[in-house]
Amino acid sequence: MPAPFDRPASVPAFALFALLPGLLLAAACLFGGPWIWAALIWMGGASQIVDTVIARGFADPRRDEAPPGTDLLSVLLALLHFLLLAGGLAALLQPELGMASRIALFLGLGLFFGQVSNSNAHELIHRGSRALFRLGAAVYVTLLFGHHSSAHRLVHHRHVATPLDPNSARLGESFWHFFPRAWAGSFRAGLAAERALSAARPGRPNPYLVWIGGGLACCTVVLLVLGPAGLGWYLGLCLYAQMQMMLADYVQHYGLERARRADGRYEPVGPRHSWDAPHFLSSLMMVNAPRHSDHHAHPGRAYPALRLERAGKPRPMLPWSLPVMAALAMWPRIWRRVMDRRVMRMRA
Repeated sequence: MPAPFDRPASVPAFALFALLPGLLLAAACLFGGPWIWAALIWMGGASQIVDTVIARGFADPRRDEAPPGTDLLSVLLALLHFLLLAGGLAALLQPELGMASRIALFLGLGLFFGQVSNSNAHELIHRGSRALFRLGAAVYVTLLFGHHSSAHRLVHHRHVATPLDPNSARLGESFWHFFPRAWAGSFRAGLAAERALSAARPGRPNPYLVWIGGGLACCTVVLLVLGPAGLGWYLGLCLYAQMQMMLADYVQHYGLERARRADGRYEPVGPRHSWDAPHFLSSLMMVNAPRHSDHHAHPGRAYPALRLERAGKPRPMLPWSLPVMAALAMWPRIWRRVMDRRVMRMRA
């Protein structure tokens, strides 16, 4: 009988580790007390420690077909996101909640939205189903990041690892410089791409009307229901989640470049243009988002079918799990000390 790490991950395994932090946070919103700290400790440290100690990944799947339950889990995670967003804002406003517990709950919710909700919404906007795409886009809209549904698919996937992609971090660029540049750049590039599509198809509405209008509607509802304090917490959670989304882009493409051919075009996207991470627990919790190079090679491939293909050509591999590397990226000097030499080896 094969050992657990010698087998591909099953959908129940993804469900267990992706839903667990959300369920802990749901208990934190309902009951407070130790549940708040349990959720934060798991999201903010315990899971990363497990990945660091057991630095292994599960085996690649043998088939491309999505196993039963793949889309169901994505739908459940999206619904859990909406429940946690509403319940979390209400819990943050409870007068009996102490400041330390309030901050801990805020951090736990933000980590879930930035890591699990983002990874799941990213999965949904790549699905062929219009309903699943709209569900993933709705998650991004509630995080005031709706334009990512356009910019990620139409700009990032097309121009990744080139100067034309705002979300590909340059060698030596700190995250604190990258964050505002990539946010604004992806917003503008996505808008230009959608305008071009609408111009080519007369009568096609520009989805930026939904991305911006939906975000304004969310802010209005929060203000009317929960007041100015609720809106403040909501904007803070959205900013915190967006920062983690941009950290993921920063880490997963830092310094990698596609060569330019003699005809001026860039070489096709390959495994050397994204940083992967094999660590099993964060891969399960983030529905295989750390298997990033295979996602760029096959954007329509469902998360259980993504591969590392470590027996093939050498590819960029992060030294620690994606959440750990994202935390490291907030300290530019340490980040460059760890990553710049790895980038130069990959370029060589």
